[in-house]
Amino acid sequence: MSLPTIAIVGRPNVGKSTLFNRFVGGRQAIVDDRPGVTRDRNFAKADWAGNEFWLIDTGGWVTGEKDAISTGIRQQVTTAIDSADLILFVVDVMAGIHPADEEVAGILRGRADEVVLVANKMDDPRGNTAHTEFYSLGLGEPHPVSAATGKLSGDLLDSVLRKLPHLTTSEDEEQIGVAVIGRPNSGKSSIVNRLLGEDRSVVAPEAGTTRDAVDSPLKYHGITLNFIDTAGLRKKSKVADDIEFYSRVRTERAIERAEVAVLVVDAQRGLQMQELKIAESAWENGCGLIVAFNKWDLAEEKETNTALEIRKEVEHRAPFFEGVPFVFTSALTGQRIRNLLDLIVTVAENRSNRISTSEVNRVLEELVARNQPPQKPGKTVNIMFGSQIGVKPPTFALVINRPDVIPESYVRYLRRGFRNAWGFEGAPIRIKLKRKRKKVLKR
Repeated sequence: MSLPTIAIVGRPNVGKSTLFNRFVGGRQAIVDDRPGVTRDRNFAKADWAGNEFWLIDTGGWVTGEKDAISTGIRQQVTTAIDSADLILFVVDVMAGIHPADEEVAGILRGRADEVVLVANKMDDPRGNTAHTEFYSLGLGEPHPVSAATGKLSGDLLDSVLRKLPHLTTSEDEEQIGVAVIGRPNSGKSSIVNRLLGEDRSVVAPEAGTTRDAVDSPLKYHGITLNFIDTAGLRKKSKVADDIEFYSRVRTERAIERAEVAVLVVDAQRGLQMQELKIAESAWENGCGLIVAFNKWDLAEEKETNTALEIRKEVEHRAPFFEGVPFVFTSALTGQRIRNLLDLIVTVAENRSNRISTSEVNRVLEELVARNQPPQKPGKTVNIMFGSQIGVKPPTFALVINRPDVIPESYVRYLRRGFRNAWGFEGAPIRIKLKRKRKKVLKR
């Protein structure tokens, strides 16, 4: 399930960043008494009563100004409003209604059901009715709060939770969420269109045509594959405008929703560092992974062993790719495109595979016999027992007398051994080391 996104909007110096920091539980946003300090967006995950959501802080809305910065901030706020599931509209009870408040309220009235009006700087709420003035904005009940002191912030968050969308999926139909990720113009939309058999995503030679994460379901052997075609990934330093920022947010949310991620790489350019980082992030989050080298028909100087050499080079840069299937495709010609469908289903199934406890211990004993865990003087290390404790992704627990002295290199050895024994192609394998509990003698 995708976490909902909440955007915090309002004019400068009403306390948007202070509220952001209050909800996130840190000081990620710059807070200053001077208006207009926040020009860029801050994006973080927040939690209330066990419910998680994404929170976006925006720059202050300035009315009438035509300079580049003010114009850019207004565009940023508009994009945030369009992208969010819920909007927190922050006003200042100490200053009263400002023309900029009325301008923002006019924009939000068409989505009044998705707006929570926050009357901030109510430091002493006892008997104070200053917030009632803001009823005239036409956005419902103003919720008094003091972001600086935290007063009434819990009540505000309770109101937020009541308004958040609760996304559900059908339990009767098997679905696989597939995030199609990669750099701009690598051919993500072309691959999705080729698989779907129709042009559901805009495809153009210019980089970055896809701005939103677009869901496209496909029925395959009785299973619904929900393709999430995302905007292209760019280095953070090059995310210069708001559209690019929100495209990156949507990409991260798509990966969060997905069971399998298909990383599309332009075969002519090769795997770039940004692609490697996002693939590693998806892998560490437990998402299945497939690498599709697209435009293989255009790759120069292809030889029989080129695909093998590419794989070796990628695995050298990031060893976790050893467990990831590669497919060399062409969205233009359709070469090996259909292979992706079978791979997606296989990888999704591998994430759900469960190995019997007896089989886990059989393989574990063989691996330990072949290569004992490193020993330290006076500290004998024994691996007693292993079992699978979870799926999606496959997770194993090993009971060890001294788990603190097991190096990461030995865990990688065991993980590789498990993969060699059971496959798990495209699925990350997690291994947790647990200390053997000492028996307590009853008297």
